[in-house]
Amino acid sequence: MASLTVLIHSPPTLLHTATTKSPYDRTLSILRYAPSNSQFCGLKLSHSSSSSLRSANYCYSVKGSIFAKVNKGSKAPSFTLRDQDGNSVSLDKFKGKPVVVYFYPADESPSCTKEACAFRDSYEKFKKAGAEVVGISSDDPSSHKAFAKKYRLPFTLLSDEGNKVRKDWGIPNDLFGTLPGRQTYVIDKNGVVQLIYNNQFQPEKHIDETLKLLQTL
Repeated sequence: MASLTVLIHSPPTLLHTATTKSPYDRTLSILRYAPSNSQFCGLKLSHSSSSSLRSANYCYSVKGSIFAKVNKGSKAPSFTLRDQDGNSVSLDKFKGKPVVVYFYPADESPSCTKEACAFRDSYEKFKKAGAEVVGISSDDPSSHKAFAKKYRLPFTLLSDEGNKVRKDWGIPNDLFGTLPGRQTYVIDKNGVVQLIYNNQFQPEKHIDETLKLLQTL
């Protein structure tokens, strides 16, 4: 058995998704139970060396390329997803006020929990700015409900099962395509994207950057 150490500091601008089954589930399983202070940095993935190399190759299929489809200054594409209570929620519901939409890898993973709790702790500041906060991952509504209850999250969590919205918005992956990207958008009251912030390994900075931008709207 060999140990592969992955050190990622900034995501590439273009990544490719797998057309065959990737080690995505295994990666998330490791991340869910990683020490809370790891922030995914220096994560060690232990597989056989040949398996690791094959898994890395899976992520570079030209057919599955992900390109940014939502840019600053463009209209945010609408979507309708189920929230933690199983209700259908459309992005159009938030028109007329700023909305922060943050995509994250998975409920309960250490950095995702840290990010969610940081949004929770600053929620009054978002309300003061007149903004709504919406978190999106591929977890199902029941997972979101348990996650929101456990950490007393006061905002909406939406279930993007199958990652359709993530793909439609062109959000790049990390860790050789095995980990969904952590990307936040600030959308103004007219539905126009004013900020796109991507930072996998410093989740709290998403809150700092979005609040800074909201103060200028």
